[in-house]
Amino acid sequence: MASMTSRSCPLLALLWLLWLLWLACAGVAAAAPAPQQEPIHRRHQQVFGATLDLSIYGGTAARADQLAADVFQEATRLHNKFHAWQPSELTALNDAIARKQVYQSDAEMVAVLKSAAALAGRADNTFNPAIGQLIRLWGFQSSEIGAHVPLPADVRRLVEANPRMSDLVFDGTRIASRNSAVMLDLGGFVKGYALDRAAAILRAGQVKAALISAGGNILALGRPGQRPWRVGVQDPRGAGMIVQMALHDNEAIGTSGDYQRYFMKDGRRRAHIIDPRSGESVDLVASVTIITAGGADPGTRSDGYTKPLFIAGPQHWQAMAQRLGLKEVLLIDTQRQVSMTAAMQSRIAASK
Repeated sequence: MASMTSRSCPLLALLWLLWLLWLACAGVAAAAPAPQQEPIHRRHQQVFGATLDLSIYGGTAARADQLAADVFQEATRLHNKFHAWQPSELTALNDAIARKQVYQSDAEMVAVLKSAAALAGRADNTFNPAIGQLIRLWGFQSSEIGAHVPLPADVRRLVEANPRMSDLVFDGTRIASRNSAVMLDLGGFVKGYALDRAAAILRAGQVKAALISAGGNILALGRPGQRPWRVGVQDPRGAGMIVQMALHDNEAIGTSGDYQRYFMKDGRRRAHIIDPRSGESVDLVASVTIITAGGADPGTRSDGYTKPLFIAGPQHWQAMAQRLGLKEVLLIDTQRQVSMTAAMQSRIAASK
């Protein structure tokens, strides 16, 4: 395990340091001849409430069109299957759970739920897709978010019901729950799964390199020419990027933040990430960014693994990162203080 010692500094100081690093390297970069590049074909489509962007390196535009169509078709299928509040297989499963009935599903649904349950167990249930009723109570199961703070008694009732992923019971592809308060919402997980499915399609299509982006999650395949893909981390309180870094083959970067799905009430920002232990919206963290690598599911991990760190907050994120085996983490709190692991700091410095 790499050192989990954090480096913490005000955001402006970090930006000044990165500017000096850029100036130090600019002469070298300018002196080197630009490598010969093949074309990068960019395609995009709205799905999962965000824009799914594809950058496909090399090949013809017609081939990129076909690959993009295959990826977008798969993403749409997953969107329709796992939607948390519009009619879907997931809502049908939730209806069966509420009626204390067994639901006949399929192997994919079982695999996704077991994967989410495994993460929930590792994260001491700070990641908990079984709290769909709490998410709905806060008004976040909607495309239009209103400024509504639920009554404390209603929040307490749902917390005390204690729905957990471990309540699910699997018998082959049949799914039931020991707790009828379970309502599954995979909004913090399935977007990353869609990136992994997109990667599988592109690899089968033998692309030389590609970058797949959905909301705050990006997955890299291959290398576009002589240099790796470069990605940025958004400033959670501004329009630009606070840092840029290299992303290599089968690496994913994921960010969870309080700046997209939220509402303001009585001067307080209420973000869509709910702490299952209290039922309250988390308001100490502006964003958490992690990098995951290797295996068949770096996209899934880049999506799901940010939530326990976000909920753990500025005081406890390092312990949670160690628990989850995460080496590269960057956290920005709501006071604009930046903390990161030594491994993340090294990656940023090496990318200059």
